[in-house]
Amino acid sequence: MLADNGLALDRAPDRRADPDWITAQRAHPDTRVLAFWHDRYLPDAHPAPGTDAVFLAWSDTAVFAADLPTAVGQPHDLRALASLAYARAILHWHRNQRHCRACGGPTDPRDGGHARHCRACATLLFPRIEPAIIVLVTWHQRCPLARQRNAAPTAWSTLAGFVEVGENLETAVHREVREEAGVRLTSAHYQASQTWPIPASLMIGYRAHAAGPDIAVDHHELDDARWFTADEVHALRATDHRTDSIEQFLIGTWLAEN
Repeated sequence: MLADNGLALDRAPDRRADPDWITAQRAHPDTRVLAFWHDRYLPDAHPAPGTDAVFLAWSDTAVFAADLPTAVGQPHDLRALASLAYARAILHWHRNQRHCRACGGPTDPRDGGHARHCRACATLLFPRIEPAIIVLVTWHQRCPLARQRNAAPTAWSTLAGFVEVGENLETAVHREVREEAGVRLTSAHYQASQTWPIPASLMIGYRAHAAGPDIAVDHHELDDARWFTADEVHALRATDHRTDSIEQFLIGTWLAEN
């Protein structure tokens, strides 16, 4: 329902700024509310859309998200439910933007929860997105995968990292791959992107080509990194049941070519 593919998700920007329309949607009997507790989704909870609920989208009827003070039913970790990243991210922002970052004054929600207004200095505050790159590097039908420190022995993943201030995306790709794995790249090409709820990231996927097979692991962040053949990656994926992550898209596309 909330797949943000540019078509299925109507965030209603022309209507959510109308407080009367938002009030009417809160009162409508068909309105849906996605409930959360400590950034975890509560599929068994069905609260009413109170004044703190954030408008998410229009999908035949209005859809809101709400933070609950206590858990109802079994909470779900959103790393396994990436399609709900939008709801988690905007609720996380509201909890951490109760005061103005300009003057410290108290803030109130506006536009159905898509902005906050400072009572003291009238600054309008909007949710921020944290861009991160994720990259599948290839060299002679092999790709490097890395294991984070303290991760399970089979928890190998593609290289990724946050974009730093003053960087463009391609610069971040080259820097992260070189810093974490010591691999130098000859090229990098954009593939796709995905929202990711940790807590409000935008994962930007790249395919890159390595200049050579040398690897020098940065042991501050990684425990290990090495080259894998397509057959070895197939074996790893046999135990990974995620299908909706951009990492799986990048790897799956490469495997289909090999």
